[in-house]
Amino acid sequence: MSKETPNLLFSIHEKFSGMAALFRERVCQDCNWSTPTFYRKMRAKEGRGPADKTKQSSFLSSAEKKRIVEIMDEVYNTFWKSAIKFRNPR
Repeated sequence: MSKETPNLLFSIHEKFSGMAALFRERVCQDCNWSTPTFYRKMRAKEGRGPADKTKQSSFLSSAEKKRIVEIMDEVYNTFWKSAIKFRNPR
């Protein structure tokens, strides 16, 4: 019986989906947020008048912003290392 070749597109899509979920989980854990809080903070609030349309606020503290960027780097690096198998198939 031959081993079936995995679907490359599906495998890569699953990796990306997992990366988004891992990022959300890590941010929630490190910032002590619930999942609904994560999504509320993720939505940008637009200004009220026409002149304010370009201004957006995420309601994040400086410490939260710094930690979120650190988590982004950690999750991305983990993803990049795990994706070597797609770039260099055996």
